[in-house]
Amino acid sequence: MLGKLLIVDDQYGIRILLNEVFNKEGYQTFQAANGVQAIDIVKKHSPDLVLLDMKIPGMDGIEILKRLKAIDEDIQVIIMTAYGELDMIQEAKDLGAITHFAKPFDIDEIRDAVKKHIPMSSK
Repeated sequence: MLGKLLIVDDQYGIRILLNEVFNKEGYQTFQAANGVQAIDIVKKHSPDLVLLDMKIPGMDGIEILKRLKAIDEDIQVIIMTAYGELDMIQEAKDLGAITHFAKPFDIDEIRDAVKKHIPMSSK
């Protein structure tokens, strides 16, 4: 296994697509449809990297990011958003997100970013 990757998105199709891509690449993947699930997975499985959608009903991406960083300040987070909300992107980066992708994203660009940020020797 290359590393552990958590995909957090309320859109089922996006979770399935990313899950399939990264499973084929050799990552151990986890999926969460909301913040509560994401926090639970981080506590139980300590993923190396989180792909986090910013627009999730209930607990938004910023709140999820804050809570994930409170659990593990070293966790790597890449944010995804369908909205060009520069203030939200900047706030996420200020909170420790390493980069962001706008939807619709280029799957190869996300794949390259994940490869760059997940260490080859996983936890």
